[in-house]
Amino acid sequence: MSGLLRIHWAIVPKTPPRPLINCNRCGTVKAYCSSGKFRVNANGKRIDVWLIYRCVDCDNSWNLGIFERCNRRDIDPTLLQALESNDPALARRYAFNVIALRNQVGRVEEFPDVAVHKRRLGDTRETATMLELQLGLEMPTSLRLDRLLAGELGISRSRLQALEEKRVLILGRDGAKALRKPAREAMTIRIDLTGEADRQTIISAAGG
Repeated sequence: MSGLLRIHWAIVPKTPPRPLINCNRCGTVKAYCSSGKFRVNANGKRIDVWLIYRCVDCDNSWNLGIFERCNRRDIDPTLLQALESNDPALARRYAFNVIALRNQVGRVEEFPDVAVHKRRLGDTRETATMLELQLGLEMPTSLRLDRLLAGELGISRSRLQALEEKRVLILGRDGAKALRKPAREAMTIRIDLTGEADRQTIISAAGG
């Protein structure tokens, strides 16, 4: 009887998106990087908070608005402390908020590089022929699913397409369209490797 091997992939984006801004020092559009530092201004009970960005070439600053004229009582004390202490994890979370960046800037440069941490779930059978991959994303990524799978499984994107056409690569309701879209949180992918000569190699690459 064929076995099902479940593996969880924890996907961690490496490079935050960078807003493209008309730098008044450089005199042209430049990419800006998060400094990992917050600016917190208090005026009585009102607080303004920004995440500070720097031009990659001249170090000119630009601020991403997080709170504007917000009442101090409306901000969780733990969050406020993290902002005032430049908590690295919090700064990273805001730096990866590509929607907020687009809302304030419009043009944003995104990067597909990720780290993938793999962990087997439950029973690990040597006879497994069905592979189930469960995706967990720390932050949204622009990395297309076909590029993620091809890179981590060690197979070509054209082969992935062929497996989907044979209905042995199951991608949910989006079908083949999912391959051309970014990988999503909580997505489950199944691959039936029955009859594939390199089955063990693929399973090993998957983290099994």
